[in-house]
Amino acid sequence: MLDLSAPNVQVFTISLPDDPALEAFKTKAIHWLQGFDQFCCLDSNVQQQDPYHQYDLLLGAGCLNALICRAGEGAFQQLARFQNQYSDAFLFGYLSYDLKNEVEQLSSSHPDPLGFPDLCFFIPEHRIEIRQHTIHIASATQSPQSIYQEIQNLVVKPKGKKLDIALQPRICRETYLSTVQAIRKEILLGNIYEMNFCQEFYNPAAALDPFEVYLLLREATQAPFGAFFRWHDHFALCASPERFLAKRGQKLISQPIKGTIRRGNDLIEDLALQNELFQSPKNRSENVMIVDLVRNDLARSCQPGTVVVEELFGIYGFRTVFQMISTVSGILEDNISAIQAIQHAFPMGSMTGAPKIRSMQLIEQLEQCRRGLYSGAIGYFAPNGDFDFNVVIRSLLYNQASSYLSLQVGGAIVFDSDPEAEYAECLLKAERIVGVLQGG
Repeated sequence: MLDLSAPNVQVFTISLPDDPALEAFKTKAIHWLQGFDQFCCLDSNVQQQDPYHQYDLLLGAGCLNALICRAGEGAFQQLARFQNQYSDAFLFGYLSYDLKNEVEQLSSSHPDPLGFPDLCFFIPEHRIEIRQHTIHIASATQSPQSIYQEIQNLVVKPKGKKLDIALQPRICRETYLSTVQAIRKEILLGNIYEMNFCQEFYNPAAALDPFEVYLLLREATQAPFGAFFRWHDHFALCASPERFLAKRGQKLISQPIKGTIRRGNDLIEDLALQNELFQSPKNRSENVMIVDLVRNDLARSCQPGTVVVEELFGIYGFRTVFQMISTVSGILEDNISAIQAIQHAFPMGSMTGAPKIRSMQLIEQLEQCRRGLYSGAIGYFAPNGDFDFNVVIRSLLYNQASSYLSLQVGGAIVFDSDPEAEYAECLLKAERIVGVLQGG
């Protein structure tokens, strides 16, 4: 996947067959990023459960050129031009949820204390790829072998004092419960079938080291679509379990998650909880509704008759939870570009609801903070035309200049939803991240 033919790009490759040595290199590489104001680190934590797994770690650091847009400025069109202009380069970046306003006739009116750009993509000076036990380093401005030595020579200092960062809820528990009831009424009226409702936990003056917190979060979650992104004072610390959309050759792949249950204390309890999740009528209902929505989204970009559900109701285990994940794929039409395919599916159905437009209107009406990058997507475009983007969930968003820290969590509300159970599920999804912030 290295663009070896690109001018002025040097490449260095080395194998580290020893697992501890490779893991130590990854940790040092993340510390090495402290020297850059722009970077993106995409980390699969070697989750081989994913049949479309491509990189153990993919990292871009430094900025040769960048595209920054706000929603309403023709962001998708600008991205298409930017990608065409630099088609022989890797692009790293993100799409925020509020780009929905360019996809449909929608708006965002809630305050935005984080202030992330709505779209941000950059061409890195340096790129590191790790696949299995092989490290590839490419650089346009420095000897890649010297980068390897620079990383290996880093001395990682012991962790500092124990973290103690508290988060406060944007809405109280009673407001959350009454809002779920309001959503159920919308469903009863036939306006929607399902809606993803989210709430924010935040700290307006959080003093933290994003690098220390990300490494702790990475260790605590081992997320298959983890990401650590920096654009100057804006940081995303992402422990996502979910893929939004990927392209492999002419194949598009989406893997929506709907259905969550805690892990057990032993193997027997784990198996029982997996079965409970798999058999749950409510979770199956949530999942199949979003699968249908994703099928429709992909059908806008794929050849007729090629959109298929490769797996329905797959149960996958992570550090703290089991998730119900389905896989939908299709073959991209020759006249549809990568950017058009993303635009046709954005925002992801698992974070909106069905029907999608009415759900997004109600999200704007019933939620009490702007989503911004939360429930957007972080990922990359490769020179061969492939791309891969996650869903920004289970994530901390941080404005270092203002010290504002945000954690949003949510879940799908259907008519059968129990408000108390939905609230408990939100707390379960936030539990590991809150534990990291409080030194657990």
